[in-house]
Amino acid sequence: MATDPQTIHATCIRIGPAGILLTGPSGVGKSDLALRLIDTGARLVADDRVVLQTGTPDAPWPVASAPEMLCGLIEVRGVGILRTEVSAPAAVRLAVRLHPPGSRIERLPEPDFITLAGIAVPVIDLVAVEASAPAKLRAALAAVLDPLQRHA
Repeated sequence: MATDPQTIHATCIRIGPAGILLTGPSGVGKSDLALRLIDTGARLVADDRVVLQTGTPDAPWPVASAPEMLCGLIEVRGVGILRTEVSAPAAVRLAVRLHPPGSRIERLPEPDFITLAGIAVPVIDLVAVEASAPAKLRAALAAVLDPLQRHA
């Protein structure tokens, strides 16, 4: 059963075929992490506001897109609002809860999920401004897309 689209405060990028939803409070580093990922080949889906809809029976993941008025725009703190290449809507395969510097992140967390558009999506916790955050995100995405990469 399809749900009505919902708009949430988040940022979404696309790496390969997969959308990654970056969540957290204002100022935590969603756009900053997205910019660092874009600099290494990711594509922006949406910054600041993300529209989520249910997927299809063939691709049962929430689908993220940008509201029309924000499409192709990203906030670069200290620089301003800039235009960037934008991805088509993306199936969200991973969500990331971003935390401020100094936050305690579990070293060996149990698998966790968040419900987006009525669908359970794997979620991880990261400190957005850590230098290793892009690498950790890419490793987590690889483990979601290929569970054989995760140690049992």
